[in-house]
Amino acid sequence: MTVELQANPQLKFTESTQKLLCCPVCKSQLKISSSQLECTNYQCQAAFPIINKTPVLINDNQSVFAISDYQGQDSTILKAKPKIERALINLIPSITLNLKAKKNYKKFAELVKAQNPNPRVLIIGGSIVGEGMEPLLSAPEIELVETDVSFGEKISVVCDAHDIPFADNSFDGVVVQAVLEHVADPYRCVEEIHRVLKADGLVYAETPFIAQVHLGKYDFTRFTHLGHRRLFRKFEEIDNGAVCGPGTALAWSYQYFLLSFFKSSVARALVKVFARITSFWLTYFDYLIIDNPGSFDAALGYYFIGKKSEKTIADRELINLYRGTQSSSF
Repeated sequence: MTVELQANPQLKFTESTQKLLCCPVCKSQLKISSSQLECTNYQCQAAFPIINKTPVLINDNQSVFAISDYQGQDSTILKAKPKIERALINLIPSITLNLKAKKNYKKFAELVKAQNPNPRVLIIGGSIVGEGMEPLLSAPEIELVETDVSFGEKISVVCDAHDIPFADNSFDGVVVQAVLEHVADPYRCVEEIHRVLKADGLVYAETPFIAQVHLGKYDFTRFTHLGHRRLFRKFEEIDNGAVCGPGTALAWSYQYFLLSFFKSSVARALVKVFARITSFWLTYFDYLIIDNPGSFDAALGYYFIGKKSEKTIADRELINLYRGTQSSSF
């Protein structure tokens, strides 16, 4: 017998989206009780708490996170910097120059609205507003379902991208910006993105190539331009390229070179200030070189806009898509 999830008016997203929720363990439907969601599969019987109006839909058997991590007093896994620290950081020149995100989000929003006048878009890693995301956030006809592994003001569901707790074919679009470097198995996460997208659904991704460790122990993987394209091999390409160029990559490398000499938090904070003041200008070279062939070999990171496809690009075909300047000889 099919059991439909009853809508809970206290949750942060629409009734129609609530009914798309599924068990992250077995993908069966969920039922709601007073304070938790329960799997309707009698062989699974997993239960998930609702904390501060936010369901915590974590697969305890597979995730690096555990449901118990969210039930204590200090339950935020990834903590934002204090407001004072963030204000001080904003006074220092940034060494990250994202030249493509705003234009890409505008294009993505237009494409997803062309598919459906009232599209539903899943944002993975939404506790921090992504760089350049304004064109997507300012489109009232787009329903944004924002998720992360941590709580946040806009977070609708706490979940792990390895097991996205939504039914197949639920979304018109998925955004995964600066996230896939932080997951243990990015290929599995992209398979999940493919699963929850509708036919011809769209994905927008940004992932680093030359970027040092950030978020500490929650940092796993980097991708070349061609490696990033292979990650989305089950998607038809709409657009891709460098999002932060070689100038930004050089500024990051310079900062981390200086940081490698110091251990204390005070010294490292001072080094960051010095590094950014003395190297931010390097990022401005990206205005000149971001679209050059050499940037496909040396950029800080890459973006990909693609459409869900039933065809998987073959590796033999993939290598013909190389757009850099390096010779194949050693």
